[in-house]
Amino acid sequence: MNIVIKNATIVDASSQFHQKQVDIKIENGIITEIFPEINHGNSDTLSLENLHVSSGWMDASVSFGEPGFEDRETIDNGLTTAAKSGFTHIAYQPNTSPVIDNQSIVSFVKSKAAYHATSLHPIGAFTKNQEGTDLSEMFDMQNAGAIAFGDYKKSITNANLLKIGLQYVQDFNGTVIAFCNDATIKGKGVVHEGIASTKLGLKGIPPLAEEVVLARNLFLLEYTGGKMHIPTVSTAQSVAMIKEAKAKGLNVTCSVAVHNLVLTDEVLTDFDTRFKVNPPLRDTFHQQALINGVLDGTIDVITSDHCAMDIEHKKMEFDMAKDGTIGLESAFGALLTKLPLDVVVEKFQAAKYLFLKEFNTIKVGQKADLTLFDPSKEWTFTKTDILSKSKNSAFLNHKMKGFVYGIYHNNKLIIK
Repeated sequence: MNIVIKNATIVDASSQFHQKQVDIKIENGIITEIFPEINHGNSDTLSLENLHVSSGWMDASVSFGEPGFEDRETIDNGLTTAAKSGFTHIAYQPNTSPVIDNQSIVSFVKSKAAYHATSLHPIGAFTKNQEGTDLSEMFDMQNAGAIAFGDYKKSITNANLLKIGLQYVQDFNGTVIAFCNDATIKGKGVVHEGIASTKLGLKGIPPLAEEVVLARNLFLLEYTGGKMHIPTVSTAQSVAMIKEAKAKGLNVTCSVAVHNLVLTDEVLTDFDTRFKVNPPLRDTFHQQALINGVLDGTIDVITSDHCAMDIEHKKMEFDMAKDGTIGLESAFGALLTKLPLDVVVEKFQAAKYLFLKEFNTIKVGQKADLTLFDPSKEWTFTKTDILSKSKNSAFLNHKMKGFVYGIYHNNKLIIK
C-alpha cells in the first residue's frame, strides 16, 4: 500500500529528522520521501492528533498459548493485539503444548504468524519439553527461525548442563536466555519477602532466590564465554551484579518487566491475583534500583512480559493462582508515568538489536518499520482497552500517560 503519514514528529535519535515534524511517504513498504510537506497525489493519507513516530518496537517476552492453550490466546488475535499496542516484532516464549523445542514447532508458529503486520520470532526451549534434563535441538531450531533459547520462567538447576549449552551455542552464535530463581529458596513463596508479605500473612520470596542463581550463571558465562540474556530481573543486587559483569567484558544483557518498574508490592492489599507475577512485585527500594538500572544503561530491554492466563487459573486463592499478567496493551502508557519518552522508545527497540541484529532508522530507502503514538495523552486503562482474549491485566484502572495509535510494518497499516 502507498500512504503519506502527515505531520508526524520523529522520535529517532539516529535519524536526521529527530524531533522534527514531517510528512512520511511510504510506497510498497519502503520510505520514499520525508519532507515538511508532501503532496500525497494518489496515495492514501493518515493524520492523527499529536502524532509521533519512532522506529518499530519489539517485545522480548510474549506468551499467548498457541499451540495447546488457545483458550488463553491465539497467535492471530495476539499479533493483532501486539500491533495495536505498538509492537512490530515480538519474541514468542516456548511455554506452549507441545513445547517449542524442535524445528517443526518453530516452523508451525512462524507459519501461523505469516502475513501479519507484527512479526513473530520464536524462542526455542533450552531443554527438551522445558524439563531441565536434556538439551533441545537448538541448532536445528535456529536454522528454522528461533532467535534464542531458554526455558520460560524456569531456572536450569543443572549447572553442568547450562555450561555445556553455553559452549554449544557458540558454534552458531546462539544466545542462551537464563531465568534466575532458586526453587528451594523460593519454597512456597508467592510475593516479595518484606513488610507487605508480613502484614498480609503471605509467604515471601526473598531477593536471594534470584540473586544466588544469577551469581552462578554469571560465573558460568565467565568460564565458558558465549552470550547470555537474563530476563526480567527484579532486585537491586541483580542490577549491581550485571553491571559488574558488563564492566568485566562479559557478553551479558538483561531485561526488566514493565510491572516491576511501575508497580510495587503495596498493591497487594486486596489479595488480587492480577498482581501475582514471577518474579514478584518488589518494594520501592528495588523498584528504584530497577529504574536507575534502566537509566544508566545496565538494563538493556524493557518487556511487557505479556502472559495470557485463563480466568480459571486466576480467579482463585492467591496461593493457588497462576503467575502472570497480560501487558502489551498497557506497556507504553504505564511506562511513561515513570520514564522519559526517549528512554522508553530506546528500550522498546533494544531487543531488535540484540536478537534480530536490525538497526532500523527512519530515513529514505529504509523499510517502513514504524510505531505511531501520542506521548502526551492522559487516560485510564479499563476493561474496554483490553484486546487480548485473556483479561488478567495488572494495570486495570491504572492512570496512563501516552497512547499508541498502531504500527506500519510488513507493508501493512494497523490502527486502533
